[in-house]
Amino acid sequence: MGQLIIYYAVTAIYFVLGVVALGLEAWAFIDALSRNHGDYEATMKRSKGFWLALTGGAALVGVLSLAGGVSPMGLFAIVAVTASCVYLADVRPAIRELRRGGYNSW
Repeated sequence: MGQLIIYYAVTAIYFVLGVVALGLEAWAFIDALSRNHGDYEATMKRSKGFWLALTGGAALVGVLSLAGGVSPMGLFAIVAVTASCVYLADVRPAIRELRRGGYNSW
């Protein structure tokens, strides 16, 4: 009985982590879609296509990990969340700063 409770608790925690990860991945992909192509080059943060491919692939991994029953703590899921977090923590603020007019390219 105790093992069953632990199994369900771990499964619920993994599911919640998977949903949170998918939310981050979807947010990064939608934000990358909404930015102008020239903003990426102006901030020297690769190209829009690069970030769309990276965040889109991350979102796909998130969907597959939730739908397929794959553990959200697997290697691909961790890489996908990391890529999305890099976009949200580095690229997105740089582009937002550029739009406000305060970005200095050197």
